[in-house]
Amino acid sequence: MKKNKAMALTYQHSVLLCFFFILTHFCLEFKPVLAQTSAVFACDTASNPGLKAFAFCDVSLDVSARVNDLVKRLTLEEKITMLVNTAGSVSRLGIPKYEWWSEALHGISYTGPGVKFNNVVPHATSFPQPILTSASFNETLFENIGKVVSTEARAMYNVGQAGLTYWSPNVNIYRDPRWGRGQETAGEDPTLSSKYGVAYVKGLQQRDDGKKDMLKVASCCKHYTAYDVDDWKGIQRYNFNAKVTQQDLEDTFNPPFKSCVVDGNVASVMCSYNQVNGKPTCGDYDLLARVIRGQWKLNGYIVTDCDSLNEMYWAQHYTTTPEETAALSLNAGLDLNCGSWLGKYTQGAVNQGLVNESVIDRAVSNNFATLMRLGFFDGNPKNQIYGKLGPNDVCTAEHQELAREAARQGIVLLKNSAGSLPLSPKAIKSLAVIGPNADLAYTMIGSYEGSPCKYTTPLQGLGASVSTVYEKGCDIACATAQVDNAKKIAAAGDAVVLVMGSDQTIERESKDRVNITLPGQQSILVTEVASVSKGPVILVIMSGGGMDVKFAVDNPKVTSILWVGFPGEAGGAALADIIFGYYNPSGRLPMTWYPQSYADKVDMTNMNMRADPKTGFPGRSYRFYKGPTVFNFGDGLSYSQYKHHLLQAPKYVSIPLEEGHACRSTRCKSIDAVNEQSYCSNLGFDVHLRVKNVGEMSGSHTVFLFTSPSSVHNAPQKHLLDFQKIHLTPQSEGFVKFNLDVCKHLSVVDEVGNRKIPLGLHVLHIGDLKHSLTVRI
Repeated sequence: MKKNKAMALTYQHSVLLCFFFILTHFCLEFKPVLAQTSAVFACDTASNPGLKAFAFCDVSLDVSARVNDLVKRLTLEEKITMLVNTAGSVSRLGIPKYEWWSEALHGISYTGPGVKFNNVVPHATSFPQPILTSASFNETLFENIGKVVSTEARAMYNVGQAGLTYWSPNVNIYRDPRWGRGQETAGEDPTLSSKYGVAYVKGLQQRDDGKKDMLKVASCCKHYTAYDVDDWKGIQRYNFNAKVTQQDLEDTFNPPFKSCVVDGNVASVMCSYNQVNGKPTCGDYDLLARVIRGQWKLNGYIVTDCDSLNEMYWAQHYTTTPEETAALSLNAGLDLNCGSWLGKYTQGAVNQGLVNESVIDRAVSNNFATLMRLGFFDGNPKNQIYGKLGPNDVCTAEHQELAREAARQGIVLLKNSAGSLPLSPKAIKSLAVIGPNADLAYTMIGSYEGSPCKYTTPLQGLGASVSTVYEKGCDIACATAQVDNAKKIAAAGDAVVLVMGSDQTIERESKDRVNITLPGQQSILVTEVASVSKGPVILVIMSGGGMDVKFAVDNPKVTSILWVGFPGEAGGAALADIIFGYYNPSGRLPMTWYPQSYADKVDMTNMNMRADPKTGFPGRSYRFYKGPTVFNFGDGLSYSQYKHHLLQAPKYVSIPLEEGHACRSTRCKSIDAVNEQSYCSNLGFDVHLRVKNVGEMSGSHTVFLFTSPSSVHNAPQKHLLDFQKIHLTPQSEGFVKFNLDVCKHLSVVDEVGNRKIPLGLHVLHIGDLKHSLTVRI
């Protein structure tokens, strides 16, 4: 029965994906009917001059005064309607309904009810999935994408097709290679994920007039916290209890969320479905009120993942009544419910004395304050800073070029034998293009997608430069590879490009992988085609997660390997730019690529990051994993070579402890690294580098600064401190400077979750360079 049920679900998913694919392409040709054409906003004093009497409509007052005035005017019943994503209207106060749920993971998405594509704005720019964008290691790019997305969001809002609150980005750590939603993240490293989250949030939120407390659109960092199991071997996110050590929570899972709030000033944090150590995150006072609101000082609202409260009650059985569930979440610090639970059961919770109205006031105040900062209560948006944006500001040539540039910067060259890439378009008379992802447009845009401006598939991109012959070979599942025809065109071609990998039927939200190899007989197709090819064979892997392609790495007939993630609307054009040498690849892997043996051995639900020799657990991510890999975090080749020369770095760092400090009289292995410590103020140093492009082609190069700290507190074996991107012409030099804060960058998290600075030897890694420095008292 279980097998038949699983097969039925797989079939249903396939039918749904096919439907969406057809619908998306249909919409590209036939525009839907016109819907609403004006923005939704409150305080329309032009149409209703009586609203001028309300202080909450007075733009000269500060946000808190306006919010206080508004909340005092609402009945309890009206307040409760403001606790859910489809918020109610209060016509007597000139407040219309507002839909909070919109998504913008890598462009304006039709996921969620807040966005509608119609014949006024039928499309929006679709950037690569974040896992590929993060491979660029370019913070400026991260922010620029956010700026474009928020501009298109405002343009669509002005014609009534979108909201102002976007539940993006996903800053969860890509802990396990099987996770279906890894494609939505910035990878496995907390430093990269933090920098990605902060930059994307700033791009979405920061206004062009410099008003720091106002918002262009409101961003949301999700899913807090330790969320990275969706559906693995029947274990589902809705009732999964993530058993996490305090050490792993503080040094791996929580840093991106903290950075979003503290450094990015994000307007919202979303709590996740799962439990953490036996408590549902959306009902955990310590996680929400104490940490997000208390320690990090969130200026915004906390929202549930959609229907999380339903799952807390029905799937987790954590509470005994619906009213208790509503009260638990509100008392824990929740402000908004994606779903209807708080709308249904909050009144009953008040009646039963489970929650005070003052708690509801706090929640709606945080929600209203966010809308105030967005200008929602400032009257007609046409009279505001972004009021002139409209359909002509969506899918502009500049925006579409940025989508192509983002894909170019992210694509990672993983193998390149001599004489393989780049191909010369003049030398290629016939290019064999083979594989299930070679001409599937919908695969390129991944999940949380919108309706792209246009598509350029790999086949179309390559065909713009050379003559191509195409053979699909098999579908994505590749139950039976059609080898003969593929081998025929491969043998006749001057070169072969195989576009393999996965799609949303293989890895996505609610579907984790079991195997991390190429699906079905794809590897057979690659090997058979390579065996008859007379020229270069380029394997292109289109996927969210890493793949065990060791067979191709070891096969000399497979001369090059490229990973292109899910590269967005312009993915095929970007791929061609790199294959033909119009662009020098500079992407680096944001996650470890493990062998299949890892997936066979390691339980996905084991949340531990650190290796455990006693049990044979090998650990996770480049920071802690001890075992074989297919490719490593940070791997990536270029058509140029770069040399690093260290110009400046200290050999010793002395920490000025006050007289009487215990570690002056007792030997300590580490000391506290918290801002309250006086010695943490202005305790830092610089690392200066000279970087030279010794190749024959201009290119960009990512300079990584890693450290290997002293072996105390089960510290990471290697940890990324910072990175910078530098562009160099052939034979030219550039200079890179890293500013390091000792208490921030050289500290580690101890066994109980406190930050400590290890005393003794630290080794800095920059490319092939290693530099030793000693931290001492």
